[in-house]
Formats: sequence, C-alpha cells, structure tokens
Amino acid sequence: MIVFLTLIYVALLFLLIKLGKVPNSKMTWLTVIPYMLVLLIVLFIPMQWGAPTGSARVLTYSVAIVPNVAGQVIDVPVVPNTPLKKGDVLFRIDPTTYRAALDDLNAQLQLAKLRLSQNQILLKRNAGTLFQSQSYQAQIDGLEAQVDAAEYNLEQTIVHAPADGYVTNLALRSGARVTTLPLSPAMAFIDTSKTGVVAQINQIYTRYIESGQEAEVILKTRPGQVFTAKVMYLISSTAQGQVKVSGAAVQPLSTLPGPFQVRLKFDDAELEASLKPGAMGEVAIYTGEARMAHIIRRVMIRMNSIINYINPA
Repeated sequence: MIVFLTLIYVALLFLLIKLGKVPNSKMTWLTVIPYMLVLLIVLFIPMQWGAPTGSARVLTYSVAIVPNVAGQVIDVPVVPNTPLKKGDVLFRIDPTTYRAALDDLNAQLQLAKLRLSQNQILLKRNAGTLFQSQSYQAQIDGLEAQVDAAEYNLEQTIVHAPADGYVTNLALRSGARVTTLPLSPAMAFIDTSKTGVVAQINQIYTRYIESGQEAEVILKTRPGQVFTAKVMYLISSTAQGQVKVSGAAVQPLSTLPGPFQVRLKFDDAELEASLKPGAMGEVAIYTGEARMAHIIRRVMIRMNSIINYINPA
C-alpha cells in the first residue's frame, strides 16, 4: 500500500512538472523520500496497533461419537455431509443381549415382589419374620436400580446426534463392532450449532483490542466480499504460558512470541451459520487508536479480498 501511495505522489509530481508548477530538479524528486517517511511514521506504523490484522479461520466443534454401550452395528442410516437435527439417529447397535438382560432383571424383580407379598401375608399370620420382609424389600430396591441401568443400556443401543450438524469421513458400516473406549470413536460429528471466527494477532499489536470493537473479515471461500463482525474477547494466553504436571525437570521452551487469538462474532447470524468450518481468511480489527490509519486498512483489506479471486494462498 505504501508503494501504491508513493506511485500516486510520483504521478502527481510528474503532472505538476509538466504543468510548470514545480521545477524538474533533483530536489523535487528527492521529496519522495520524506514523503515515504511521513507515510511510514504517521500512518503505517500506527496502523499496526490501531487497526491490527491477522489470519482468520472459521471454527466449529467436532464431537467424537463414542457409544455408551458396546456391540455390533446393525444399521447406519446417516449420509455423510448431510445436515442433521439434534436427536436424529446416527447408528443402531444390536440390542439383543441388552434386551435379554432387561427381561431377566424384570423376571427377578417380579419374583422378588411376589415373595415379599407372600411373606407379608405370613407375617400378618405370625408365620413369617420381619427380617425376611426387609431382605426381600432390599432385593427389590437393588433389582429396580439394575432395571433402570439395563433400560438405559438398551436405550443407548440407538445413538443420536448430539446437536445440529453432520457426520463427515464416515467409515462405519453394518457389521462393524463398536466399543465404549474413548480412544476408538465410531465417527466424527461436526456440530454446526455454534460457528465462529478466530483471528491470530501478533502479541505486539493486541494491547488496544477490546470486546465490542468493529472488525472486518474476508474469506478465501468468498472472494470479493467483506463481512462485518464484532470482537467477542481476546484469548490472551497460549500453551507457552501453561505449566503442565510432569515428573521431568524444567525443559526450555521456545522464546518466540506466538500470536494471541481473538474470538469474533459476525453481525449476520445467518451468514455465520452458513460458513464452512476450516475456511481461511484475514481479519482487520479497528481499535480506538490511530483512527486516521483505519481508512488505509479498510482499503487494504478490500484489495486483498479482490486478490482472493486469483491468490490461492
């Protein structure tokens, strides 16, 4: 941008020389140097913290689907990358063993209730004992708890979508066996109910960033377009500042200042919901400082948005 403004100044000098307004001398052309220095000091250096910019990406949550019960898959009705609503069926596990376990517990429960009823009759005739009735009641309470657990396990043989979203990279098929191990998820579910944009801003330029400030976002998937957003908050911490529990001695860490992340929210909620997770772009945040430089940043980000038509990087 500074080169562009310098070329405009050079073109203006050339025009004034042609019109005879200024002499065509070495001193006239040397004024380009102080002009560039003024631009650099007054506009472009303050712009870095007054209207900082950084890379941006669209983020959403990914849920590793791990069933609460193990078994053989008998049905996978979902289609990859097709929108789903919360509660839609993802897959079904063979319920035979879980239904049999529930039936067995229900039979034991009915027998325990019958024995309790019979013992209470005997107790009224002084032919039974209170201890035996209490034992049957305890047995009933335990069996009812087991029945609740068995009913829960039977319900868990049908796995539902945890939120609005879609399944991606689907490899699960009928006949496969799934487990309850968290390290062996059955599928990846993309939660689209909460989509947002995160920008990475160099630490040196984050000192004036505050919640509620205006921002503009351009995306590789939407060349030529500029979207307005607001700063939600600055995540001013990184893994470099995290102390982890370890049995090892202190290890030297990288001293390079990693960027901080800024969470943004689009002004258009429908647009935010339609964005593709993983879309990359650029963000410009307009703070309360160096307001004169804001117009330069606005021009620059619009130029970059147009360049996105031909620039894949």
